[in-house]
Amino acid sequence: MSEFRIEKDSMGEMKVPAAAYWGAQTARAMSNFNISGKRLPKEFINAVAIIKMAAANANLKLKLIDEEKAYAIIKAALEIVDGKHDEQFPIDVFQTGSGTSTNMNVNEVIANRAIEILGGKLGDKGLCHPNDDVNKGQSSNDVIPTAIHISAALLMKNLVFALEGLKDSLKEKAEEFKNVIKIGRTHLMDAVPMTLGQEFSGYASQIEKSVIRFLDQEKWILELPLGGTALGTGINTHKDFAKYAIQEISEYTGIDFRQADNLFEGIAAKDGVVSLAGAMNCLSVSLMKIANDLRLLSSGPRCGIAEITLPSLQPGSSIMPGKVNPVIPEATIQVAAEVMGNCQTITIAGASSLLDLNVMMPLIADNLIYSLKLLTNICSHLSEFCIKGIKANIERCNELVDWSMAIVTPLAAKVGYDKAAEIAYKAFNERKTVKDVVKSMNILPEDEVEKIFDPKSMV
Repeated sequence: MSEFRIEKDSMGEMKVPAAAYWGAQTARAMSNFNISGKRLPKEFINAVAIIKMAAANANLKLKLIDEEKAYAIIKAALEIVDGKHDEQFPIDVFQTGSGTSTNMNVNEVIANRAIEILGGKLGDKGLCHPNDDVNKGQSSNDVIPTAIHISAALLMKNLVFALEGLKDSLKEKAEEFKNVIKIGRTHLMDAVPMTLGQEFSGYASQIEKSVIRFLDQEKWILELPLGGTALGTGINTHKDFAKYAIQEISEYTGIDFRQADNLFEGIAAKDGVVSLAGAMNCLSVSLMKIANDLRLLSSGPRCGIAEITLPSLQPGSSIMPGKVNPVIPEATIQVAAEVMGNCQTITIAGASSLLDLNVMMPLIADNLIYSLKLLTNICSHLSEFCIKGIKANIERCNELVDWSMAIVTPLAAKVGYDKAAEIAYKAFNERKTVKDVVKSMNILPEDEVEKIFDPKSMV
């Protein structure tokens, strides 16, 4: 048996491995784009396959394709979604900017698998043609941006779920720590007291607002430019094709997609995805702030702030016995940095929408999907392996409140700012607490001193 077969495209013949479902255009793209060795994510390929399934159903309803062929295409497309042909999508991320190579890769795999289902031999385009049948009513220019939006919408559901879990964990800690008084810090310097619960409530609010931001992005991501074909004019497609296809996509995914209000914008620009990248970037900023705060607050355990203790997950040093590091916050800040960079890449790629087509869509798809998955995973890890196991070091919190100079702040209302500052410096220079210095100066009755310096009254 020959190891290869010959397939043809509009540019001529290409040798294709005999058992491969892909054909000549995929082979040509593999030769042209041997650049990174990195393939587009499975989630994106699945989204393209969902479009092909929906297109076949739409064309069947419109009587533009016969029933047997349509069902073979649908079966082949759903096999891709089920992960049965993952090895059939070898094309590099860095390819033609429209994603035509990947669209044709999926078309060829579905066509050849459909040919096999119909009882023919691979490459027999008379039974099922990748362009005329699988790609019927479509263009790479509307399929690829549609697939970006479908994959993003599906992954956003997972991210919002993970964010809700992280938010709930932080809210639980805010409640648990509501009576733990600690010293606040501004400019990394001692400030007035607050509660540890108040500090954690701020983190919970950051994540809660991220949920709102992502839900707000849905109005852009649920718009699909399918039906616009090459430019947005809808050339070579039935006027009802998009309506039926998008209905099928919505039913299959359980997400209420709709056709884009303006197909020209949907194909030529990627502003909706750039807007989503903005929400991802903002979440990354929040996660980096929270994770870095956890690192600072848990620093020590004896020679740092040490107001909280994080769960001990693994040895922290190959040379220092007993050292344990804040590994989940450290992983979090690395993910945040990676996603911030990816969002900048998406921004630059979105700005490459010259005239009537964006030509960085594969790069957008890769960075967007990777970032959504990273954020989902790190939010789950931060919640499960870090936040839920945090303990408050109450004795340490009390010690730092008593020792702080900033606790002098309420005294300023009694003796004036300048006098209060003088007392604070005196406490610092004599290595005494502010309260002890005030008592020694006999400037206020002792019961009033105790009342002024009660940290509960300051929070």
